[in-house]
Amino acid sequence: MAEPRSPFRTKADLAAEHIKHLIMTGAAAPGSKIITRVVAEAVGISETPVREAIKQLCSEEWLVERPHVGAVVAEFTVENVRELYSVRAALTALALKLGGEALAGERLAAVDDVLARCEVAVREADVAVFAMLNRRFHSLLCDTEHSRLTHRMLQGLWARTETAQRGFRLVPWRLPESHAEHVAIRNALVTGDIDLASELQHAHEMAAMQALIDELREKNGHG
Repeated sequence: MAEPRSPFRTKADLAAEHIKHLIMTGAAAPGSKIITRVVAEAVGISETPVREAIKQLCSEEWLVERPHVGAVVAEFTVENVRELYSVRAALTALALKLGGEALAGERLAAVDDVLARCEVAVREADVAVFAMLNRRFHSLLCDTEHSRLTHRMLQGLWARTETAQRGFRLVPWRLPESHAEHVAIRNALVTGDIDLASELQHAHEMAAMQALIDELREKNGHG
């Protein structure tokens, strides 16, 4: 169930990874300009693959092109948070229903391993690690024989946005709550209560959405 990784990375891939790292760590704040020359020097490549990376990241909505400015880091807005998490809630809840069977065997062992690591990340307040494990947890639950298409749709959505880490950076206090919600979803699946697990999954995404929206409104002076 692990997502396949290509061992080969182009120069554009390296540039894109560097830019994503800047965004994820907060070194490149929303609205800040991505300067091609600076990225090229940091990665040790020419500017051409950096321009390719910027074009790709614009298509994935990490960046946006602004007239007379160039590529800037995309803003986290109430509107895109609401749309993103509403779609995620619907698809992840649907995937659990389509999976339709109790969590057991190797998949349960993999889920429990992720949850054990999540517990450590929560204790250490490690947003980056928790965000990575968060995606792994949901991927494990949604990738079943009966939910392949839904899982592929979610993978595309996750790849286009990957907002989880940025989201947790805005509301780090959500880590323990999110972990507790993960455990509840896991427990429902283990007992075979698929409907409850699906409801809990939907509520989990909507709780994350509301926390982010409240924080964004507070930061923008609308709280």
